Amino acid sequence: MIEKQLNIGAVVVTCGSVAYDPGIWDTYGYKKSKNIVTSLEFERILSASGPFEGHLVRPLDKKEPKKIAWLQCIGSRDEHIGANGYCSGICCTNSIKGAILAKEHIHSIDAAIFYIDIRTYGKDLERYYNTAKNLGIRFIQSKVTTIEPVNGDGNHVVRYIDAQGNRVNEAFDMVVLSIGLTIPEKSKSLAKILDIDINEYGFANTTSFLPVETSRAGVYVCGAFQSPKSIPTAVIDASASAGIIGGLLKESRWCDTKTTQIVPERDIRGEPPRIGIFVCCCGTNIAAYVDVKAVVEYAKTLPYVVFAQQNMFSCSQDTQDEMTQTIKKHNLNRVVVAACTPKTHEPLFQETITKAGLNKYLFEMANIRNQCSWVHKSDMDSATAKAKDLVEMSAAKAMLFRPLSQPQMTITQQVLVVGGGVAGLEAAKTLSQQGYVTYVIEKSKRLGGHTRKLYKTWKGEVLNEYYEQLMDDVTNETHLLYWLNADILEVEGSVGNFKTTIMSNGQKRILNHGVTIIASGASQYTPKEHLYGQSSQVMTSLELEQSFCNNEWFDSAKNVVFLQCVGSRIKSRPYCSKVCCTQSIKNAMIMKQKDPEKKIYILYRDIRAYGMREILYRQARDLGIHFIRYNTGHTLDVSRDNERISIKFTDIVLRQKMSIQTDLLILGAAVIAQKNNPLAKFYKIPQSEDNFFTEAHVKLRPNDFATAGMFLCGLAHGPKTIGESIAQAQAAAARAVTVLSKEKVSLDGTFAYADPAKCSQCGICVAICPFFAPRFDTKSRKAKIQSTLCKGCGLCVASCRSGAINLNGFETSQIMEMVKSVL
Repeated sequence: MIEKQLNIGAVVVTCGSVAYDPGIWDTYGYKKSKNIVTSLEFERILSASGPFEGHLVRPLDKKEPKKIAWLQCIGSRDEHIGANGYCSGICCTNSIKGAILAKEHIHSIDAAIFYIDIRTYGKDLERYYNTAKNLGIRFIQSKVTTIEPVNGDGNHVVRYIDAQGNRVNEAFDMVVLSIGLTIPEKSKSLAKILDIDINEYGFANTTSFLPVETSRAGVYVCGAFQSPKSIPTAVIDASASAGIIGGLLKESRWCDTKTTQIVPERDIRGEPPRIGIFVCCCGTNIAAYVDVKAVVEYAKTLPYVVFAQQNMFSCSQDTQDEMTQTIKKHNLNRVVVAACTPKTHEPLFQETITKAGLNKYLFEMANIRNQCSWVHKSDMDSATAKAKDLVEMSAAKAMLFRPLSQPQMTITQQVLVVGGGVAGLEAAKTLSQQGYVTYVIEKSKRLGGHTRKLYKTWKGEVLNEYYEQLMDDVTNETHLLYWLNADILEVEGSVGNFKTTIMSNGQKRILNHGVTIIASGASQYTPKEHLYGQSSQVMTSLELEQSFCNNEWFDSAKNVVFLQCVGSRIKSRPYCSKVCCTQSIKNAMIMKQKDPEKKIYILYRDIRAYGMREILYRQARDLGIHFIRYNTGHTLDVSRDNERISIKFTDIVLRQKMSIQTDLLILGAAVIAQKNNPLAKFYKIPQSEDNFFTEAHVKLRPNDFATAGMFLCGLAHGPKTIGESIAQAQAAAARAVTVLSKEKVSLDGTFAYADPAKCSQCGICVAICPFFAPRFDTKSRKAKIQSTLCKGCGLCVASCRSGAINLNGFETSQIMEMVKSVL
């Protein structure tokens, strides 16, 4: 072993976690049967590079299964020896994904998921759960304790109690154990060496207010070593760590930076087109439904195509390196990749061809995954024919490609944060600490958002103490300026050079900034049901916390009921608000600890106390708080009963109607976002079906908008806890610095341009452009496109009556050649 001493300013611990081994406490016979597999092994079975090349077969006899059972919480939510008491957070969604993929492989398969609570609490995951139910995947609320083999044929009997209370013995061809995450001993040893605190399970201890900072100054943590978490959350935490360290080490920026060597661009002028086509199998994602070999052979017959090849995974690093060498070897000057979506992979392939000396815009991508294999799964001939057409059209377009230049924009080294809640202020503070002038605009008369109304976090930290410290920090930051009662009047410009006009307290101001962070927050649903607004005995969770802050403890209320999912997980709002379960458990415990004689009930659908919050859930039960699962298929009625509130519902476990008389009813109301938020129009950013802002990519770019220079954090992105909001705010700041740290930024070369000789001066292009890119030249009075403002949307091209406007990379001649090629 070679020892090396490193002089560093900070350490980031990202040692992750490992999958729980169900063989440690082999309740289910995992080691005795090949047809009992873990969820991770099931992923490998479905993988094209796995043991069965992506075919769904039983490991024992290689036969296609007809019935598969998924068993949840294996090694999680379990206090037995060898297991863990926390929730691993990701397993429910992983099992739903596995069941949906199984259905895609074998349409007739019977998939059943046995669960305690379905915890699809992340953004859009409840919709995914609903999709699974609509596909016919069975969800059985039952904790399976044993699995028994049947007749030695590889099948197993699962014994459980169904919704009607009947004992059921059901045979399955395969059983998938949905295993949790755990921390290995070597990571615990590393924590000891680094002298950082870990909890009883080995995860790094952090606070809600410093979510990526360990107990030792200068040592940071992200990913599953901090707690079980999904890919998007891990990516956010990674950026957050980078953002905090950026402020710590700002004086050292650029002192030891290595510059990538740019390969000189080859001059292809005068060369005839030499097109190379690479067709991707994407494992079985494409190859299972498209005859890739036939597409490759067809591509070889197309005009100017001198090379065509089939790849297993075109985006893998070895294939990228091979592609670079192929371009050089065959002297290719146009490249077409037929694979998945250009939305995520086009930049990767453009970078690859630049390494071979080609201009990045001599590349075209045919999306034969989304547009062929995904939508024509039941008809391979049609999918293959369509793939051939898309490849032919792409080659026809590439034939007319020419190298494009990218305009340069000087970066205004200032930031605008829209929203002065916790997320906005934490993002602003992080950027200010890195030395960037940061503007914060808040539409209300006070900073702090909902934090002022909250009492404690689920870890017991007092919110008011944090809020006061945050206000002190904001006041003391020399690079941070804020305006209250601020409204946005107008927004111009793009990445590197935004101009936002605001009105604050009657004064109009123009703010120039290079990037924008949207932290506009969300609000709590105002219930129209359950006597809310009609009785002082009915309030929301947020109002209860406000009462706690005001030292009101409701001593006279001897019976208290918390009702979950009010306004969430319904047809008009089919999402989980994520924070409500933990908030109700925490508040119920506060009330119970104040008065142990209080009878407290929590009526719920699924308790979504994910991660370490499961321990809080267990502590609440130990305190004597009653948890009752109510049946959403039956009426839940709230009415007055003399001086009390009566709640009538059907208990899903006991399968009978029940009634509770209570002195206080607390509604776990939904987190809701503003519909048709004007910020969406001002900054050209999208909102989801649920009215939250939509990120560029749910996993790869959870803090970015698709619009360059625009970033996102906090409740504006989706429901989340205060700790998660702070981490995402710090992450958004780090992402913003990737732009701000440059003097200039290269803009997209696919911008529009106008031919003044054809311009009729009608002015339609000026009126229709949402980015203010076209303008009339003061001398010629002809239309001119400002390339630094153009986003390449094509509106002006389509609306130009005289045909004076064209779009780089989407020339009229190129589009017409695509059409002609398949007619």
